Amino acid sequence: MAEPQKRTTFSVKPKLKPKARTPKQTPESKYWSSFKTQQIPKLISVPSLTFSPTSPHSFAAAHSASVSIFTSETLSLSSTISSFKDSVTSASFRNDGRLIAAADISGLIQVIDVKSRSTLRRLRSHTRPVRYVQYPVLDKLHLISGGDDALVKYWDVAEEKSILQLQGHKDYVRCGDSSPVNGEMFVTGSYDHTVKLWDIRVGDSKPAMQVNHGSPVEDVIFLPGGGMIATAGGDSVKFWDLIGGGKLLHSMESHNKTVTSICVGQIGKESREDSWNQYRVLSVGLDGYMKVFDYTEMKVTHSMRFPAPLLSVAFSPDCSTRVVGTSNGVIYAGKRKEKEKEKNVESESSLFWRIRPVENTQRKVLTPSHFRYFYRGQGEKPSEGDYLVMKPKKVKLAEHDKLLNKFRHGEALVSVLESKNPGNVLAVMEELVARKKLLRCVSDLDVEKLELLMAFLHKYCTVPRYSSLLMGLAKKVLEIRADDIRGSEALRSHIRNLKRSVEEEIKVQQSMQEIQGVISPLLKIAGRR
Repeated sequence: MAEPQKRTTFSVKPKLKPKARTPKQTPESKYWSSFKTQQIPKLISVPSLTFSPTSPHSFAAAHSASVSIFTSETLSLSSTISSFKDSVTSASFRNDGRLIAAADISGLIQVIDVKSRSTLRRLRSHTRPVRYVQYPVLDKLHLISGGDDALVKYWDVAEEKSILQLQGHKDYVRCGDSSPVNGEMFVTGSYDHTVKLWDIRVGDSKPAMQVNHGSPVEDVIFLPGGGMIATAGGDSVKFWDLIGGGKLLHSMESHNKTVTSICVGQIGKESREDSWNQYRVLSVGLDGYMKVFDYTEMKVTHSMRFPAPLLSVAFSPDCSTRVVGTSNGVIYAGKRKEKEKEKNVESESSLFWRIRPVENTQRKVLTPSHFRYFYRGQGEKPSEGDYLVMKPKKVKLAEHDKLLNKFRHGEALVSVLESKNPGNVLAVMEELVARKKLLRCVSDLDVEKLELLMAFLHKYCTVPRYSSLLMGLAKKVLEIRADDIRGSEALRSHIRNLKRSVEEEIKVQQSMQEIQGVISPLLKIAGRR
């Protein structure tokens, strides 16, 4: 008879709840999702969007041969500027919001009054389409532009002329941005895969710094603080440390197609100590996605899909409006929903009988652990124990010193001779002797300048402290320029005067020797007594 089989038993575990297919929204995703999207149709391809820096922060959209300005409060059209003959490629507000500069594919840049819509200046120097134009953040009088002629130009708007032309790029210049902390520095990006940092104080076509993105650059921006930049090109957005010498910090490659535009956005306007950590980089691409990137944590925190390829993106300074431009002429404008608590606070603040809390007037002491400590201005007073580094006073150079620094030796000699200061003339001559250029300068002087030299030799060659150099120089001048002296009556007159001065000096020296011969025996006899 077979033995009964033993049945194994297992403990019954409670059934686990299935995980949700859609992940839980983070607080940051909720923030970006709080922007209620509204379509602004009936436009043509929108390659550029820009917000006014001043309240109420209207935004301008470049499309076809016009620039449309919309109010950020109601997202309605307020005015249209149609003074262009070709498609507008770029637009930029001045830092006071009164003027707007716009460029088109004909190479023309127009400066327009926003209120009257009249053209104030027309800047024409580019020979190919202009793709980038911008007012520097800290400057009202100049413009920066770049175009398909591979040139970057720095304009004096009042004079309507280009005062600086930078030729460092080898392909189309498509984008750029000015430094938020220095009005004399800006970056430009090109299809030659490079991004160049320019300093207009240098004044030549050599960039202060250069980084290689690895693909044609579509957009470049400065990050808050001015020490980092973000570049967009291909399917990646890269972050570079300018203070560290152009070091690549991170490459974000979350897009499937070309990234066309990037901008800086901020989470709220809270004035907290860590508010600088609240900045994000918004990027859009031809894949129809808008990505939000936290460059402090180096990760994508939010993503949004649109039904068309995206060409441009902008975010309002008051953090209330986000606009995205598409290739089919639709602008997707997002207005942030206000919470009921915020509305209640605003309504309560309007009541005149509300008791305001006592403000803490004591100023908070900054410590080196906080980033604002390193952004203090010149008005900051030193505290006890600080080591003061005094700024050296700028030395004002004379004209001949400036010419010597530029190695323009002949002009330096003529300049110092015209100043009629014997000490400076001898100093310049000694410097030219050290450089072995004095005789060359003398041989290159024309007859009029040679008269200046001969007059100086006649006046000072017999002065004891100058004679050791000038007597030898006079002899060399007579040897080198003998033909010119024979052919000029004025030079012969100087030679006669010089000869007379030398003869008189010889007579004086002989008389002195005779007197010395008489006095020296008397001094010896007096010394014996």
